[in-house]
Amino acid sequence: MVRGVLRMCALTGAFALSLAALLLTSGCGPGLGADVDPDQVDAVSAPSRGACRVLDAHDVRLTTNATRTVSCSKRHTAETYAVGELPAALDHAAYDSEEVALAGYRACNDAFAEHLGADESVVMRTVLTWRWFRPSEKAWKKGARWYRCDLLAGTTAAGHDLPALPRRTEGLLHSSKPADRWMVCGRGPSVSTSRKVPCSRPHDWRAATTIKVGEPGEAYPGDREIEVKTHEYCRTSISAWLNYAVDFQFGYTWFHKDEWEAGNRRSVCWARTEK
Repeated sequence: MVRGVLRMCALTGAFALSLAALLLTSGCGPGLGADVDPDQVDAVSAPSRGACRVLDAHDVRLTTNATRTVSCSKRHTAETYAVGELPAALDHAAYDSEEVALAGYRACNDAFAEHLGADESVVMRTVLTWRWFRPSEKAWKKGARWYRCDLLAGTTAAGHDLPALPRRTEGLLHSSKPADRWMVCGRGPSVSTSRKVPCSRPHDWRAATTIKVGEPGEAYPGDREIEVKTHEYCRTSISAWLNYAVDFQFGYTWFHKDEWEAGNRRSVCWARTEK
């Protein structure tokens, strides 16, 4: 017997964290703690690609960051995988405008998959994620329009450190079967209530596949249509993933209008499995 399980959950992967932070406008300042590099605080020139840092949960909630860089051979929790300039059309945009936030999101989202060597389905099912940073407001007023994309190895609960990254991350998911330590699973009775963990740890659910629920350029069809389509497609997809099992449980994560307008056209399908 096929048993569907609750629809929505909090993913730890790239799409959820980054889009949740997309329109974040509070707490813009980098602070002046011991790990802050004064030269980076109001820098007009763009930061360096490939730099590593030890960021924490507080840092990734801010819109700008000036944490000192460290050698990537040492423990670090963030790596700058892309740096660039925002579109010229935003030269006169407000610092905290939605247009600026969306441009930074799209640039980092596109570069994320390319950096990891993964397709859209894999990057939606990985514990790896990213955060983008912009110049300080002072630097913005001086004409700075750069963006910085930092790779993270997952989210964390308050009071806990972010997970460490390996020395090299380029091409990390370039495989037909990426390592379980980088893929997202859930521990708990249902998808929606499960604690998200790397699949290398004991788990009850695996984000096994994704399914396409729309095409680029299509208008958002509404929550109900997306949920119904996700349910049906995921039931078929997970059945196939489980070698066409007759008795199985599945769950799904579907996204709403904001994510659709940011470019997402996929839902995530979960299988009840300890493998």
